Amino acid sequence: MYNHLAENYARDVVRYSKKYADILTDNEASKLLMFSKDKQRLVMSALSNLSKFLGVYEQWKESTRNVGLKWSKTDTFESFMKIMNNNHNDLLEWHRKASGILKDNERLYLKFMLLSGLRKNEGIQSFNLIISLFKSGKLVDYFNENLSMLEHYRFKQFLRRTKNAYITFIAKDLLMQIANSRPISYPAIRKYLNRSGLKTRIKELRSYYASFMVRHNLISEEVDLLQGRVPKSVFARHYLKENPAELRDRTLLAITQLEKTIDQYEAKPTITISSEETHTKNYAGKLPETL
Repeated sequence: MYNHLAENYARDVVRYSKKYADILTDNEASKLLMFSKDKQRLVMSALSNLSKFLGVYEQWKESTRNVGLKWSKTDTFESFMKIMNNNHNDLLEWHRKASGILKDNERLYLKFMLLSGLRKNEGIQSFNLIISLFKSGKLVDYFNENLSMLEHYRFKQFLRRTKNAYITFIAKDLLMQIANSRPISYPAIRKYLNRSGLKTRIKELRSYYASFMVRHNLISEEVDLLQGRVPKSVFARHYLKENPAELRDRTLLAITQLEKTIDQYEAKPTITISSEETHTKNYAGKLPETL
């Protein structure tokens, strides 16, 4: 299972298999109807894997069919609505605080995540792969300079059963910053953030990217393509049929606008209350605030 599933997802499958094994052994698939759609999909996946291991997969399929359960995927419109309804009012503030406490290479990783829209683990793999290929003189195997594009589809670690990464448009300047940086690890980033009292919100950078792109001249289907939310066959047909250069130009323009948004936000001064004002507020029985 660990050979064809992402490590974190595989761990979730094992964990849910243990936690909800009674649903399978007691033949009570109806209990899955009480879960949210996302949790329902994950538990169904876990129990399907468990039923195959125990040799009762056909009985499990029959049980789920009897209660009306079917495998469901998020359709394009549902993805579009999630993008449009996401609220990221304080995400750039989090990004600024996180960037202020992380090391240079980890700060660069956050920027890469925000400007690429990759999933957390995909971003780590891509970041470190850029560094290793650059050092061995083989970055050309990954980066298509004519299209200013990382070609993830050439590497099997980015192609999985359900979650894939195919291509990412990236400015040459950012690429070279990463190439000359040092490898990163997620545990180290999480440790620094936790020690500083910050939540780990890296996953939200992906949805912020998607939301920004659809508001800056990309349609939701194109964002789905860039974020690997289409099957391999759909990507292949689209890639062969469409003109990648035209999508590159619009995507890089939107990314430039996103960079400007980040720079403008991080250039805002942090306003602090003077000691005299703080004393007055404390005297009035109120806690001092930092804006």
